[in-house]
Amino acid sequence: MTSDTHTPVARPSRARQVWRSMRRSRAAMVSLSILLLHLLLAVFAPWLTPWDWTAQDGYNMLQGPSAQHWFGTDNMGRDIFSRTLMGGREALKVTLLGTLLAMGWGSLTGISLGLLGGRLDEWLMRAVDALLAIPWLLFLLLIISTVGQQSWVLILTLGFFYGIAVIRVARGATLDFVARDFVMAARVRGESNWTIVRQELLPNVLDTLLVEGGMRWAWMLLAFSSLSFLGFGVVPPTPDWGLMIADTRGIISIAPWATLFPALALSSLIISINLSADAFGKAMGLDRAKAPV
Repeated sequence: MTSDTHTPVARPSRARQVWRSMRRSRAAMVSLSILLLHLLLAVFAPWLTPWDWTAQDGYNMLQGPSAQHWFGTDNMGRDIFSRTLMGGREALKVTLLGTLLAMGWGSLTGISLGLLGGRLDEWLMRAVDALLAIPWLLFLLLIISTVGQQSWVLILTLGFFYGIAVIRVARGATLDFVARDFVMAARVRGESNWTIVRQELLPNVLDTLLVEGGMRWAWMLLAFSSLSFLGFGVVPPTPDWGLMIADTRGIISIAPWATLFPALALSSLIISINLSADAFGKAMGLDRAKAPV
């Protein structure tokens, strides 16, 4: 005699499904590996550098790559390999914290505006449009040159400016859900707006926000390196890739390695973040070309 009952088949969790989908993509795994390598090197760089990254050696200036100096030396005789390893620490620290700040305030503001709607939403979105039309680099330079180049100034400034664009993305994603039954039911139950944002809307737009966070991180890294290149990022002698490129751009014809290696490190990090975010978005079923704005 057979039984009509069936044992339910356990379905893999969403996170496991996404991971399986990403594992099937070679580009995703390569980009994730490069990103993880950068993060590990940034954490353990002080114990991996074979030379003091600030030590100058007038007798070994502009030496090419060798067994002693793997990436050669710069115009002050400093070991480029050690400085390249250390160059990502400050950039990753500032941009990671800046991205978290931008995604935090930008997401909550955008979701709240999408939920509330009305004139407040219309007025604030026009203000967002106006802020996005401003050349942000000029304002960044003005603020940093006035307040200072401390890490907290860079984090707050980058986090504010990059959070403005997040508002549009979070609001656009929220508008797809505010008229759905589960949100209407929460309103009928008398739930507060904050509860609806936290329990109903945020979990449903989180996928979009995570992909957006990866993209904002990559763009913020490029912005931070641009500031360092212009002399408004980290303060010497702290090594930074943008600053290293700026210091050696005048000798690129006679010592290209001094510019090449920090440029490759910066490029590989930004590309790996972009490809990882793109692969994550595809695994989540998101189309970046149709992302809400």
